[in-house]
Amino acid sequence: MLQPARSPAVVGRRIRVRGQVQGVGFRPFVYRLAQELGIVGWVRNDGEGVDIEAQGNLQAVETLIVRLETEAPPLASVTAVEVCEATTSVVHGFEIKVSSHGTANTSVTPDTATCADCLAELFDPADRRSRHAFINCTHCGPRYTIARSLPYDRPHTSMAAFALCPACRAEYENPADRRFHAQPNACPHCGPRLALRDAAGGPHNVDDPIAETLARLQRGEIVAIKGLGGYHLVCDATNPATVTRLRERKNREEKPFAVMLANAASVVRYVEMSDAECALLESRERPVVLLKKHAVCDETLAGVAPGLQELGAMLPCTPIQFLLFHEAAGRPAGNDWLAVPQRLTLVMTSANPGGEPIVREDDEALERLAGIADAYLMHDRAIVTRVDDSVIRATFPLSPGGGEGWGEGKGGFQFIRRARGFTPQAIKLPRSGPSVLATGGFLKNTICLTRGDEAFLSQHIGDLDNAPTCRALEDTAQRMMNLLEIEPEVVAHDLHPDFHSTRFAADFARDRGLKTVAVQHHHAHIAAVAAEHRATGPLLGLALDGVGMGTDKGSWGGELLQVDNERFARLGHLRELALPGGDKAAREPWRMAAAALFALGRGGEIKESIHAAARGRCGRHDAGGNAHTPPTSSCGRLFDAAAGLAGVREVAAFEGQAAMLYESQALQYGEVEPMQDGFALGEDGTLDLLPLLGRLADERDTGIAAALFHATLAAALAEWARRAAEETGLSRIALGGGCFLNRILSEGVRRRLETAGLEVLQARRAPPNDGGLSLGQACVAMQSGG
Repeated sequence: MLQPARSPAVVGRRIRVRGQVQGVGFRPFVYRLAQELGIVGWVRNDGEGVDIEAQGNLQAVETLIVRLETEAPPLASVTAVEVCEATTSVVHGFEIKVSSHGTANTSVTPDTATCADCLAELFDPADRRSRHAFINCTHCGPRYTIARSLPYDRPHTSMAAFALCPACRAEYENPADRRFHAQPNACPHCGPRLALRDAAGGPHNVDDPIAETLARLQRGEIVAIKGLGGYHLVCDATNPATVTRLRERKNREEKPFAVMLANAASVVRYVEMSDAECALLESRERPVVLLKKHAVCDETLAGVAPGLQELGAMLPCTPIQFLLFHEAAGRPAGNDWLAVPQRLTLVMTSANPGGEPIVREDDEALERLAGIADAYLMHDRAIVTRVDDSVIRATFPLSPGGGEGWGEGKGGFQFIRRARGFTPQAIKLPRSGPSVLATGGFLKNTICLTRGDEAFLSQHIGDLDNAPTCRALEDTAQRMMNLLEIEPEVVAHDLHPDFHSTRFAADFARDRGLKTVAVQHHHAHIAAVAAEHRATGPLLGLALDGVGMGTDKGSWGGELLQVDNERFARLGHLRELALPGGDKAAREPWRMAAAALFALGRGGEIKESIHAAARGRCGRHDAGGNAHTPPTSSCGRLFDAAAGLAGVREVAAFEGQAAMLYESQALQYGEVEPMQDGFALGEDGTLDLLPLLGRLADERDTGIAAALFHATLAAALAEWARRAAEETGLSRIALGGGCFLNRILSEGVRRRLETAGLEVLQARRAPPNDGGLSLGQACVAMQSGG
């Protein structure tokens, strides 16, 4: 006799999903999976991520658990799925519960570019959101810049000020809808509004602010446009007079501008672009990508990026930006026009006059941009957190042939500036430790907060040489602590006592009774690279930058270190040169050229060799041997010495300009063999490049000089590190510091070290320059035990 079939046993599981799982459509994703698998229970957001209770047959529940990771929504990043048994009960259906609050152990998603589905609606004349400048859904739009606290729900964002209309609320509450719990969801009836103002801040009443803004740009005006994380100053990049006027008004003499174009098909008019670079350009993060210029670029975009081999390009990220290009294209229906080259080319530069933080608030824009902007395209959705555009470069080898191309293929990228699209993504650390607030350095400041085994590196804040940026540092620290609900137990900072970041750290710690940890600058550079690779234990480090205070209070910057977590030893350094005029030498490369000649015993040649702009301003007394010429081992100043000897630049218009121009000359010339006997390794660990500088002082061809300098420096550094590896028995080396943003140097050193059998770690998730310094400080402080 047949027995009736037994229904599979019902099991209960409590599931915790951690990572970037709020504001990305994770709950409706779980809801749909549960419906498909016949699972009952509920899902909700809370302070730790996503919380799920699931009941069903064992196979269905186990399938659910697997698919939570393998099929997560596009913007989600699952770091852990934790499962425990739960009691079963009579439950009907599966529901999405109201979020519960608690101590945050999750993070907010970065802002992302408008998705293809939203663009299709934006450009559909029949859609209710046609040309709606704030269109978004669960898969795109603002997140970090509008969030005030966790959990990431509408009442905790700047969209709380906008009540949903019935149609938008129906979408928001429907688990099957693409806009289910899309916190910035809105439409023309209930959402934010655009407003155009004139140069004096008065209302400019027009039917279509987008069309009028484009008309003004085409007439040669400069318009301040409110974006995701702040205002941009925008103008026609093909109008040299307007570009010059923007430089004059913004007091940005020669520093390159980024440009925005409609699509990759438009970008290739000006630059060469590999598939890897195109993928970065079109990524949902929408960074500025540095790309090699075509020969015609500087003719067509005169004054945009003068003297450099690269152009910073970006594609539209926000609906407002897309609409400007759509208007210029004649308002075509559908998305097909986005694959066709478009003529409109816009300078898109941060609205940060005088190097101050990017303008965030409307009243602030009218005050700080007065005299710069001819008009303002504003809206009434508040920006909670100011965030600049990210700037990156694809990483792949230079082609063997030298100056004809930059090679193809190797994926990945390197940050020059980490901000919009990437902040506040967590960087996983090799171990857990006490929560740390690290306050970074003086230039390219960022702050870093840690929680458990995660580090949250802030967006780029800026140089702490002005009061507004110093206030922005303090504001950013407080906002991130509030948003992530992290209470620091330890405070880390640079060794230099006069940095505002150091003083802020001391005041913050004193007020809360916390311990401070001072971290040497170059130790922090290497620790940052080690941290993102989750490397522990001893390794070698090459730290090359402009300057950082050493443990002897000296001016370091060309360091070979042995780092063992919270400890380090200085194995060697570049031979010191005098620093004529102290900090002035960083902006006046002729001073370092004079110091090099003095060190070579050729001080009598200084006035003859230094070019006209500096003649009569220096002598033997300036080049070495007194209190105004402290010694430095800085690799950045070594670059300045070489560039100064070549007459590339006597006075730099911005930090690092001479070195960037010198690199451009080397790239243009192509590869050469390193100079034989161009360097010497001392018994004390010193790397002496005076022989190379002597050769450069006699070379009249600046292209040859630039190529020879880069090739010889890379060979010298690699041999220096190889010998240290041999002597210490260490086979792993981290490369850190701003000099490794130099493409030729970074690739040349890496290739030689790998050929010698060393494992090379390079900065990828944080910038190698001082923008990554706070990450290293935080990790050293964690490992020191607080």
